[in-house]
Amino acid sequence: MQQISLPRPDDWHLHLRDDELLATTVPASAKVFGRAVIMPNLVPPVTSVAQAMAYRDRILAEVPAGVSFQPLMALYLTQETSVETVKAAAAESEVIGFKLYPSGATTNSAAGVTDIEALDSVFAAMAEHQVPLLVHGEVTAAEIDIFDREKVFIDTKLRPLMVRHPKLRLVLEHITTSDAVSFVESMGPNVAATITPQHLLMNRNDLLIGGIRPHNYCLPILKRREHQQVLQKAAVSGSPKFFLGTDSAPHAQSKKEAACGCAGCYSAPAALQLYAEFFERMEALDKLADFASHFGADFYGYPRSSETVTLRRESWQVPGTVNTAVGPMVPYWANEKLNWQVVE
Repeated sequence: MQQISLPRPDDWHLHLRDDELLATTVPASAKVFGRAVIMPNLVPPVTSVAQAMAYRDRILAEVPAGVSFQPLMALYLTQETSVETVKAAAAESEVIGFKLYPSGATTNSAAGVTDIEALDSVFAAMAEHQVPLLVHGEVTAAEIDIFDREKVFIDTKLRPLMVRHPKLRLVLEHITTSDAVSFVESMGPNVAATITPQHLLMNRNDLLIGGIRPHNYCLPILKRREHQQVLQKAAVSGSPKFFLGTDSAPHAQSKKEAACGCAGCYSAPAALQLYAEFFERMEALDKLADFASHFGADFYGYPRSSETVTLRRESWQVPGTVNTAVGPMVPYWANEKLNWQVVE
C-alpha cells in the first residue's frame, strides 16, 4: 500500500498553551485535524464558559487562512465548580465538557480536584445534562508508586464514581495500563478512552535505558511492555471505546532538558504519521480510519468528517527542533524516520 485516504481525523485531547505559542501550536494541529478538544490547564485555568470562549477566539485567530478547524473547549473542574457552571456549559455548543485533574497530577494541575466525592452534585448535573467528564486518571498521594497511580485511581475513585453516577459520560484520557483497558471495556457505551502515540509506540524502557530521555517523559508515565501490548491490542481491536487523543503537550527545550523537567510529548508536528506508523506495524492500517476519524466523533455526538486527508508512503525525518516564540522545542520522535507523510 502506497497511499491511504481517510476522513479528516480529530484530536480528542490537545494542549495548545496560550499567547505567543499559539502561532506555532495551532497551525501544527489545524492542518491535519478537523476538530480538537482543547485542554484548559492554563495559568490561570479556564474555569468558566466566558474564559473558554475568549481562549477559543485566541486560538481561531491563529488558524491558517483557508483551513477549517474547530476547537472544542473543555472547562477545568475545581472544588468550586458549581451546578450552574455545568448548566452554562451544557448550553454552549463550543464547550465539550469538563476536565478533571487531580490536584498535583500533571502540568498546571495545582487548582485541580482534591475531593472527588464532594463534587457529587456537580457530577449528577453533568449526568443529567449529558456533559462529558474528561479524566486524568491518577492519584497523587506520595506513598503510591508512580507506576501504580492509574490503577489505584481507577479502583478507588473511578469505579465508585460510576456506581454513584452510572449515566455519566466519561472519557478516561491517555490510558496507559491494562487496568484502564479492562475498566473501559467493563463499562457501558457512556465510557470511552483516548490513547496517545507515545503510549502505543513506547514503554518505560524507552524512557530509561541508555540514559534518561526527557522528551519521552510524560504523565501518566510510560509503563511496562506488558501494559503497552494491551493498549496496542485495544487500539486495533475495532472497539468504538478507544480513539485518538494525542495529548500533544508543548514545552520549550530548556524546560524539558532541566534538573526537574516538564512532563509532556509535543507530538503535533507528526501526530497522524506516528499513528500510521503504529497501525502499519500492527498490520492494521485498515483500522486507522475508525480509530482516528470515526469513533471519537461517534462518542461525542459529532458528524463524521466529509473531508479527507491523504497519507503517502514517503520516508522522512522528524525535525530535531521546532522554533517558537518561547525558544526551540524538541518534538516527539525528533530526528527519527517515519514511513508516512501527510500529502499537503
